[in-house]
Amino acid sequence: MDLPEVELCDRLRSLPMNDQERLTRFESEMLPLTNDAYNLARWLVQNDQDAHDMVQEAFLRAFRFFHGMRGETSKAWLLRIVRNVCYDHLRKRQVLSNSSDSDQENLPDTNPSPEAALQTKSEIAAVRSALSKLPEDFRTVLVLREMEELSYREISEITQVPIGTVMSRLARGRQHLTDLLKQMRAKDLL
Repeated sequence: MDLPEVELCDRLRSLPMNDQERLTRFESEMLPLTNDAYNLARWLVQNDQDAHDMVQEAFLRAFRFFHGMRGETSKAWLLRIVRNVCYDHLRKRQVLSNSSDSDQENLPDTNPSPEAALQTKSEIAAVRSALSKLPEDFRTVLVLREMEELSYREISEITQVPIGTVMSRLARGRQHLTDLLKQMRAKDLL
């Protein structure tokens, strides 16, 4: 009889571990999720250096409490920690940075015409700008769903809200994003 993945992971995690076993298990489960953690942090704090710092802090917290992880996937658990670390950081700063990294805006020109490349860059910048103006709750679920391609259940675990709330925030966030982009288009900013 096969055990569900979460229950099996809980049983494995509950076995006594020495420090080396804990480190080995942590490295095998968590380190492959570094890019996912960075992507979420980058979208939440909107700054490369801060995102790196938030991921480091999240990994330290995750390692400290790794033995207590129960009832959820490693990815959902780690991304919830990343989200909480980022929210703590944003609360301390009390100011959201709207600046974007210039390296990310210099997209490679794969279009034959310079006009098409400029239009694509402009559209990407507009979506980033509109996304950065969304309330944190909406931005978080949109990034987790559309960019990290997580399920509603995983997003629910990360954000610690019911699945219905996740679905509602996604719908409302998408609508807000659409409205912001329409406003930008009307003002010829897009």
